[in-house]
Amino acid sequence: MPPLPIDEVLPELRRALAEGNGAVLQAPPGAGKTTRVPLALLDEPWLAEKKIVMLEPRRLAARMAAGYMGGQAEGRTGGLVGYRIRRDTRVSRDTRIEVVTEGVLTRILRSDPALEAYGLVIFDEFHERSLPGDLGLALTLQARALLRPDLRILVMSATLDGAPIAKLLGDAPIVTSEGRSWPVETKWIARPKEQRVEAAVAGAVRRALDEVPEGDVLAFLPGAREIRGAAALLQASGVGPQASADVVLLFGDLKQAEQDEAVRPAPAGRRKVVLATSIAETSLTIEGVRIVVDGGMSRVPKFSPRIGMTRLTTVRVSRASADQRRGRAGRLGPGVCYRCWDQNEERGLVPRGTPEILEADLAPLALDLAVQGAAPSELPWLDAPPAAAYAQAVELLIELGALEKTTPNTQHATRVTPHGREMAEFGVHPRLAHMLLKAGPDARTAADLAALLGERDILRGEGGPPDPDLTLRLEALAGQRPANVDEGGLHRVRQEARALVEQLGLKDFAPRTSHLALSLLALAYPDRIGKRRPGQEGRFLLRNGLGVFTTAPSLSRAEWIVATELDGDPKESKIYLGAALDGAEVLELYADQIERFDEVTWDIGEEKVVAKRIERLGAIVLSEKSVKDPDPQAVSEAVAAALARQGLTLLPWRDDALELRARLAFLHTIDPAWPDASDSALQARADEWLAPHLVEIRKKGDLAKLDLARLIGEMLTWEQRKKLDELAPTHLEVPSGSRIRVDYTDPKAPVLAVKLQEVFGWLDTPRLGGGKVPVTLHLLSPAQRPVQVTKDLANFWKNGYFEVRKDLRGRYPKHPWPEDPLTAPATKRANPRKK
Repeated sequence: MPPLPIDEVLPELRRALAEGNGAVLQAPPGAGKTTRVPLALLDEPWLAEKKIVMLEPRRLAARMAAGYMGGQAEGRTGGLVGYRIRRDTRVSRDTRIEVVTEGVLTRILRSDPALEAYGLVIFDEFHERSLPGDLGLALTLQARALLRPDLRILVMSATLDGAPIAKLLGDAPIVTSEGRSWPVETKWIARPKEQRVEAAVAGAVRRALDEVPEGDVLAFLPGAREIRGAAALLQASGVGPQASADVVLLFGDLKQAEQDEAVRPAPAGRRKVVLATSIAETSLTIEGVRIVVDGGMSRVPKFSPRIGMTRLTTVRVSRASADQRRGRAGRLGPGVCYRCWDQNEERGLVPRGTPEILEADLAPLALDLAVQGAAPSELPWLDAPPAAAYAQAVELLIELGALEKTTPNTQHATRVTPHGREMAEFGVHPRLAHMLLKAGPDARTAADLAALLGERDILRGEGGPPDPDLTLRLEALAGQRPANVDEGGLHRVRQEARALVEQLGLKDFAPRTSHLALSLLALAYPDRIGKRRPGQEGRFLLRNGLGVFTTAPSLSRAEWIVATELDGDPKESKIYLGAALDGAEVLELYADQIERFDEVTWDIGEEKVVAKRIERLGAIVLSEKSVKDPDPQAVSEAVAAALARQGLTLLPWRDDALELRARLAFLHTIDPAWPDASDSALQARADEWLAPHLVEIRKKGDLAKLDLARLIGEMLTWEQRKKLDELAPTHLEVPSGSRIRVDYTDPKAPVLAVKLQEVFGWLDTPRLGGGKVPVTLHLLSPAQRPVQVTKDLANFWKNGYFEVRKDLRGRYPKHPWPEDPLTAPATKRANPRKK
C-alpha cells in the first residue's frame, strides 16, 4: 500500500491500545486514518480474533471506506471488510472489519449489549458530533464500564479538541498525526446580499476554471436544490460535456451509481466539477481535486421545542468546516480555495458547529435509551441531552404508547412498552413507526407515507417550495408523475416503502389502498392535527396551539388538516407539507382524548361572568354552549382570576375600606403580626378573605354590593379588633373639643391636620400605636393652609411659635394669637366682636 502520513503514528497508536482500553487519534483530512487504522490494528494480540466495528457519520462514507479497505485487503467488499448501512448490508462470516453508519451500532447493542463479538469500536470523524454518534459513544462506554472492561474504544477526529474526549474515555492517551498537505492559496469573492449562493458558486467555478489551468473543482453548497441550481447555471454558461469539464453532483440522496461517478477520477484530458454538500468535507477522498469553491453555507437540522418539529436550516459555515473544505484543495499538490464571502466576514464565523444533540429532536434517542433500559443521567456524555427537549420527547413517546410512566409525578421515570420495542425495530422516527404498526389494513399506505416523510421531498419547487399537499406525492408514487417530480427521489422512496412493507411482514407490495386513508397521519402527528379557523380560509389552529397557514388551494378550504412539516415561525407557521383529513375519522380516532368541561371566565370587555360548556381536542375547540347556572365555586374562581389579572381596582373601594387598609398598613409597619393589607398581600390571600363572597357575583355591578371594609375587618383576630381603635384611631380629640380625622396615607408617619388655634394648651405631641409613633402635626392657618409641620409640639411652642404668631397676627388680626399658647384656651373661632 502507498505510504500515508498516518503510518508514522501507527506504532504509538498500537502501544496506546495495548496498554489501555481507549485512545484518541487526531489526524487531519487526507492523513489516511479511515482506511489505514482498522487494517493496521486487525492482528493486535488484544483483539483476540474479535471484530472491529467502525462508525461513519454518513452512508456514502461507510460504503466507500469499506470498499477501499476491502479492495486493498483482498480485492472485494463483504469478505474481510464489510459494511452495514440502512437497507444495505455486505458482511459474511469472514468479515472482521465492519464499517457501519452510527445508528447501526445502537441496533447492534440491542441484541448484543456487551458487544461480545467485537474487540474494538472506532468512532471515525467524531468531530461532526452527530446525535447517533454521541449516543453510540455513551452506550459503548457504559457497556465497557459494566460488562466489557477489555473492550477498546478509539475516537478519531480531524478538528475536534481531543482533551475532553480523552477525559471522557478515562484519561485516554491522545495520538496526533500532523498529516501532510500542500499549500493552498485562498481567494475571497464577496457575495452581494441579493445574490443567491448557487449563482455565487457557479460564478466562482467559472473563474477558477479560467484562472487555474489544471485540477478538478470541488464546490460546496448547502443542499440538493442549490446544487441543481448551480449545475443549471454552469451548463447554461457553457461548462459541461460540450466543454472540457464535466459537472457531477454529490449529495446523500443520490443513487449509489451517481455517487460513485462523482468520486471517480475524471477521464484523461477532461476536468471535473463536483458540486457537493458538506458530505465531502472529511470522510471522502475525491481524486484529482486541486480547487475548492466554498459557498460558505451548510444545512443543518434544528429542533424547535416550541412547535415540536425539526427543520433543515441553512446557516453560515463554521470556521472549522471552512478550514476543512479549504484543505481539500491541498491533498495532491498546491491548490486554490475560492471563498464566496468577504475576508472581513471570517471574524463572524463561529469556531465550530453546534453538536446535534443540543439542537435535535430527541424522540429517537429517548426511545433508544428506553429500549436499552438507560436514563440520560446514567450515561457518560460529552454533551448531555438538554433536559427540556428530552422531557418533551418523553411526553411524545408516552402519547404514542411507546413509554409508560412508572410514577405519576416523575416525568422521566418511564419504561418501554411492548409497542415501543416494536417501534424501535423499524429504524424510522417513532412517529412513523407508530403509524406503521397501527395502520392495520392500510399498512401499504402507511408505508408510502412513512417513506415520503422519512426521505427528502420528491417534488421540486419552481422558485419556491412545491405544493404542500401530500396527496400529490402519493399520486406520484402510484404512477401519476407531475413535471416537477424528482425521479431519483421517487425511486428512493419506492425502495424505502417496499422495505417497510417487508418489515411489516406483508407478502406483496401492491395494490396500495386509496390515498384517502390520510387519517393515518393523525396517528403519527397527533399534536399537529389542525382545524380551520372560522371564516379564515387557509388558516388553521393545531392541536398543540400553534397557528399555521397555507395558500395551496387543495388545503386552504379543508376543514381539518394535518401539518407534517412547517417553516418553524413561532407566530404563524407556513405549511410545507400536509394533507386534508376527514374530521369524522379524526374525532373517532381520538374520541377518548376529547375533553368535555364547563369553562367559567370573567369577560373583561362586557365586565361580567361568562360560562360555557366546551368540547375540546387539545387547543382545538369543537363546540361551545352557554351555561345558565354555572357552578358557584367556578364563578368565585373566575372572578378571583379576573381580580388577579386586573388588580384590586376592579373592586368598589369606598372610603371606609380605604381608611381601614391605611390603618392596618400603619399597624403592620410597627408589628408584622397585624394583617398586611397591601394590594399584593390582599391579592395573594384573596381566596381567604374575598373568594367565599364572590359566588353570587355575575357582573361588575354585583361587586358594588360587597362591604370590603367588613371583609377586610374579618381578617383580624378578636384581640386585634379590640385594640384597633386604641392603637390606630380614626380620629383624635384636640384641646378645642374637635375630633380630627387621622390621615394614615403614609403608614410610617400618620398625619393630623388641625388649626393651630385648636391645639393651644396641648403640651406634647400625641402618639399612636401604643405610644410608639408620634403623629405628624400639620398646623394650619385659619385659611386651612399649613404654617408648620412638626412631630415635636413642645419644641414648636418654645422656638417656632413666635415667628409664626408674628406672621399670622398681621394676616388674621381677628383671630386670637396669644403670647402664651400653653395657657390660652383653644378655640376654633375668631375673636368675638367688640360691642
